[in-house]
Amino acid sequence: QVQLVESGGGLVQPGGSLRLSCVASGSIFSIYAMGWYRQAPGKQRELVVVITNRGSTNYADSVKGRFTISRDNAKNTVYLQMNSLKPEDTAVYYCNARKIDEILGGGSWGHGTQVTVSS
Repeated sequence: QVQLVESGGGLVQPGGSLRLSCVASGSIFSIYAMGWYRQAPGKQRELVVVITNRGSTNYADSVKGRFTISRDNAKNTVYLQMNSLKPEDTAVYYCNARKIDEILGGGSWGHGTQVTVSS
């Protein structure tokens, strides 16, 4: 099992920035991909971005050019830099990790961190 802990959420004005962090522990050697999901009030959880062990990334169209995923292998940490935030980015953001035999939406999950974008 992989344990994930997110942090970095908060309240920010439109146009502002936040950086989320996800620290992984446990069976980290077995991780194939990590990603960020979000769930807004009254909406279905959606994929924001995923990054594989090889470093390839896939972003949702809604965040391309504004969000950037990165990793620090020495710290077992994945980051999500969020710039030019919009009110529609308001959601609980969840970190996800999955092994190669697990499909999108499967694997391990953190408890989430709240991001609120409001004037």
